[in-house]
Amino acid sequence: MDEKENKDLESIKEPEDQPEVSKSVAEEGQAPVQDPEASVQEDSFIPQVHEGEAMALISEQDSEAEAESEAEAEAPQSGGGGNGNKVWQIVSLVLAVLLIAAVIIPLVSGKKVEAVATVNGEEITKDQLYDEMSVGGANEQALDKLITMKLIDQEAKKQNIVYPDTEIDKEIEKYVENFGSKENLEQALASSAMTMEDLRENIRMNELLTQLLEPQVKVTDEQIKQTFEDNKASFDTPEQVRTSVILVQTEDEAKEIIKELKDGKDFAELAKSKSLDEATKANGGDTDFFARGQVEEAVENAAFKLAKDEISSPVKTEAGYQVIKLTDRKEAHTATLEEKKEEIRKGLVSQQVGQLTGTWIEEIRSKADIKNTLTDKAEASTTDTNTAE
Repeated sequence: MDEKENKDLESIKEPEDQPEVSKSVAEEGQAPVQDPEASVQEDSFIPQVHEGEAMALISEQDSEAEAESEAEAEAPQSGGGGNGNKVWQIVSLVLAVLLIAAVIIPLVSGKKVEAVATVNGEEITKDQLYDEMSVGGANEQALDKLITMKLIDQEAKKQNIVYPDTEIDKEIEKYVENFGSKENLEQALASSAMTMEDLRENIRMNELLTQLLEPQVKVTDEQIKQTFEDNKASFDTPEQVRTSVILVQTEDEAKEIIKELKDGKDFAELAKSKSLDEATKANGGDTDFFARGQVEEAVENAAFKLAKDEISSPVKTEAGYQVIKLTDRKEAHTATLEEKKEEIRKGLVSQQVGQLTGTWIEEIRSKADIKNTLTDKAEASTTDTNTAE
């Protein structure tokens, strides 16, 4: 390694207050651990997207360095559409801890790709580290995550555990459904400096970890039943409507929109070209489903009175005037234990896996041959300084 590259690696060493490289995945962002014998509180782990998959591998909640660089992701303001409310609640559950640490190190061009660490002989390269730093933190923190992911991959290979792309595709579709559209999901990811590929890798890692530790987990029918009883109201589905909206500034503009619709103009096309609601216009005004209490009262009152495909009169809102079209309706539904049994089981498994993860990671790390260039260089530099003194 030449002098320039030595300096390049040294330049990404963080101050001493960074977390140790041996920090466990559980410390790096696992969902809060709960006593499995305790009553499960509403929304404590009940899956809102994918049976409790909280992206345990990619958050660094306890790091002071990342806490300084995180910024709250703000939900885009819809002119009363329900999608914003639902979408950004999901964002807060699965993406809130993934906000970008704005540290980008210029790549060294024209050089042989260099390893910054090896895990049981398998390399982690500079390029991989730089990529990780751009989405999840900096230097030792990012490298520690890559080492942990490499260990999980290696353990999965030993046990012939794989999670195929086709299964990841199915999970992505569930995310798209919950976010209302692929565009909404990509927007949420982008706000946290993530890509769809990052999400795919997170899903894969989480599933491998679950399969590795699930044999140590025990979930009984009694636990499932008790969880259902304790959270029964949260499993029920209230009456919901789905609408498309066009937001304009004045009542006269809204009346003109209604006239054009009566003359045969396409609602989605008018929404894309004329609506001021940035949260819905790209999707032709679609708000996705929403229940009472999730949108502005004037919008709620108008929407729930409409019949399917009926268009409202101009509705005055805080942001202007909306023209609302009802596109679908779901009647209220009371959930049964049989309907929710598998969902609850997966949630309880995920909870217990979270409790086991820290100890398991420490165990496999203790047995692994890990060479970390960043910390090795730092230790060597400290030794040289002490010797010189």
